[in-house]
Amino acid sequence: MKIYYVYILKCSDNTYYTGITSNLTKRIAEHKSGKYNDSYTFERRPIHLEFYAEFTNIDLAIATEKQIKKWSRAKKEALINNDFDKLPNLAKKKFNKP
Repeated sequence: MKIYYVYILKCSDNTYYTGITSNLTKRIAEHKSGKYNDSYTFERRPIHLEFYAEFTNIDLAIATEKQIKKWSRAKKEALINNDFDKLPNLAKKKFNKP
């Protein structure tokens, strides 16, 4: 059974990068070495792996990666910090009170 990984990296400029791979060790090494000079992380090295999740269903892994990429920084940090109870509130839109 093939395993897929959705991962979040923290870059040197304090931004987050979310990606997907079937070989996490190899992909992190590629990010760290700057193998792809046109990638988001190339100019933002060094990077640090902050979070990853394993999937056996590629479609679910892709959907999860796309979902996380749309999240706010606060929501990504809640996920990274295992503050799962905060995720629903961070998903709600904030409206200005009159």
